[in-house]
Amino acid sequence: MKLKTIIKYLFIAVLAMQLVSCDNKETIDSPFNATPTERLNAQQKELNDALESSEFGWKAIYFTDTTQLGGYTHVFKFKAGKVDMASDFDDDTAVYSSEYSIDLGSTVSLVFTTKSRIHLLSDSNNYPIASLRGKGYKGDFQFLYYGQDNGQIIFKTNRSFEEVRFVKATAQDWTDLAKNRAMIPNVVGATTRPLFRLLETNDGAKISKFDFNFTGATRFAKANSIETGSSVSYNMGIAYTPTGILVNPAVKVGTQMLSQFTYEAATGNFIATGTAGVTATIKYTTQPLVLTDDYKPLLAGNPLTRFAYIAANLATAPSNSLLCNNLLNAVNANLPSTQKINRITFYFNDGGFGSYIQYTFTGGKGALYHNVTTVEDPVNKTIILKHVSWDNGSEPALLKDLDKELMDPKGLYVKKESFRITFSNTIYTFTTASNNFRLTTYAFQ
Repeated sequence: MKLKTIIKYLFIAVLAMQLVSCDNKETIDSPFNATPTERLNAQQKELNDALESSEFGWKAIYFTDTTQLGGYTHVFKFKAGKVDMASDFDDDTAVYSSEYSIDLGSTVSLVFTTKSRIHLLSDSNNYPIASLRGKGYKGDFQFLYYGQDNGQIIFKTNRSFEEVRFVKATAQDWTDLAKNRAMIPNVVGATTRPLFRLLETNDGAKISKFDFNFTGATRFAKANSIETGSSVSYNMGIAYTPTGILVNPAVKVGTQMLSQFTYEAATGNFIATGTAGVTATIKYTTQPLVLTDDYKPLLAGNPLTRFAYIAANLATAPSNSLLCNNLLNAVNANLPSTQKINRITFYFNDGGFGSYIQYTFTGGKGALYHNVTTVEDPVNKTIILKHVSWDNGSEPALLKDLDKELMDPKGLYVKKESFRITFSNTIYTFTTASNNFRLTTYAFQ
């Protein structure tokens, strides 16, 4: 064989060996050649290392269902299968220890394996309102790992696939939980503030107003436009912060999304500020944004109508105001332990009896009747109840403060509500024009 031919074949052989070597290196280094188990094991270690890496642990504001529930702040400190945890779910913001595991399945997941604060959201027997009976707060205790982003750990819940992000906590985050709880009375609204609220948005060119209603039990708010022909509304879950509230979904004003609202103590307002003059403000107003004619069928000359507050079903109605609940509780506190107020029934145009308020009680106590006449305030759209007499001859001291609200000289706003509570009966609310008293009733027509 000629020397030139031999050199040619040697060159080809050496080149082939180099190619094989490169292929082997790529095969060894390629992550695509790892088995599914190896990849899951790597993710498991990655998650565990991340959970244990933060000096002060992690914080998560967990919105379980932003269509009807608000957010709950949790702080965690993970170490070797043990987790220290605290939350602002209730006034108990102490730190409790429990256990966790990082499980392998179709994906890697963080599972809180023993009873902890986060299980308060997943217990189906622990529910905030009747419509969530058997569903609880719709929370989870298993979180599927979806990687990390800018120092945050991304999870999705196993049951509902809601995204939850863990951000690195600070030492302050652990003590701020109590401050979150201290913000609640400001969100609920003090009895010294007007009862009605609105959400006002400013996109830099136009101011828009929305009727605003907040339910404390669910940490959820609804705001509907008062503009004729507008169907714009905001339904938002609310989480408490030391300085105000965080809303989810964010309020869209123009092209900007506003979610952080700061509390202003002097006015009671909550203000979110964007750029270029864009703002959203939750503020008080002394009367409903939309005045209705729902009171008119109650006036003299109309057929009989009846409305009843029934304690068994409406004592926890979120539409009752705090002042209303306080006055009802005060009546019960002044009764023997076997007796409670169980109904307040309004009768309008009851034949020869006219109009009256009937108060009934459990435990054998007899009913009390307050006879009234009705007067219309057509400008402010209220119905004014005028005293005629008490069937027993004089005003019962027991009912003095409660009945005084219903006899407000400026009248009552009457509103036919769109929601239902337990039964199919239409809900009507009676709200004083002078004070922040609102009572929820069923209509019986």
